Amino acid sequence: MKAVQVTRFGDPSVLAVAELPDPTPGPGQVAIDVTHAAVGLVDVYLRQGVYKHREGLPQPPYVPGLEVAGTVRALGDGVTGFAIGEPVVALSGSGSGGYASVYVRDQAYVVSTAGYDIDPGLAVAVVPNAIMAHVALTRAARMSTGESVLIHGALGGFASAFPGMARHLGASRVVGTVRTEKFGATTALPYDTLVDSAQLPDALAGEKFDVIVDPVGGTVRTQSLALLAPLGRLLLVGNASGDWDHRIDSNGIWYGTVSVTGFSAGAYLPSHPETIRPAAEAALTTVTAGLADTKIEVLPFADAATAHERLERHEVNGRIVLTP
Repeated sequence: MKAVQVTRFGDPSVLAVAELPDPTPGPGQVAIDVTHAAVGLVDVYLRQGVYKHREGLPQPPYVPGLEVAGTVRALGDGVTGFAIGEPVVALSGSGSGGYASVYVRDQAYVVSTAGYDIDPGLAVAVVPNAIMAHVALTRAARMSTGESVLIHGALGGFASAFPGMARHLGASRVVGTVRTEKFGATTALPYDTLVDSAQLPDALAGEKFDVIVDPVGGTVRTQSLALLAPLGRLLLVGNASGDWDHRIDSNGIWYGTVSVTGFSAGAYLPSHPETIRPAAEAALTTVTAGLADTKIEVLPFADAATAHERLERHEVNGRIVLTP
């Protein structure tokens, strides 16, 4: 199979296209002929070696990539509910394997898109993230119908799955923040309004929120405590700012009568795979309703390094998707 490998930890130049043996599915697994693989910021962090000392995460040489779309190639023993050639999307649990023309994943993490009129490029860009957004909002943030939601980094790859899912779950108002250089960008995502994150908190004119989704970290994370309504929840889902030394004032949590919770799919889903199926149904419904129409750019495997470079420079609104 054709694949992109991380040959060693380092800058994007360590990404190289290679020919590797085709993997075969074991019991309970599905092999997929990959048509599209999504590129995410977590792929960049893994390649840089940010998590290199964490047990269970990939070590070079490895194939990066968390999300793929394609068709079922083969079924392992005991797999039911899938047919050869069926269109699917899949989520990785290890942070590896996606940038390849053949991908093998446990059945629980494979979702059929048959019967839904979804382009595979959009499917891989949105459906896995929408699944994670559903689990994060319902399990970690415990969002209720009628609540207001603020989403930082509103046009980013993971963040862009949250407004549509928040609408699906009954949010009364959805507001996004973006970096100054992206303010004024057009989007089909279902935000009531977008504001410049550099102008917080003034840009919100005193408005408070029940749930704040923060994939950014750093300064906006600090500012978020004061933007929460009483009993509001700050949901941490990433650290795109790269500020790994940031800390939150615990007295601010106490005084504001708010809570802070984190969500990492890699930490939560392996022990709660039962959440994937209902989340997938919500995700597919949200996407087909046009609530997750994020911008997508498709590049070949040979341009994987370019994709990583652009993510590092925060030049991407939406998602980049690779094709074999």
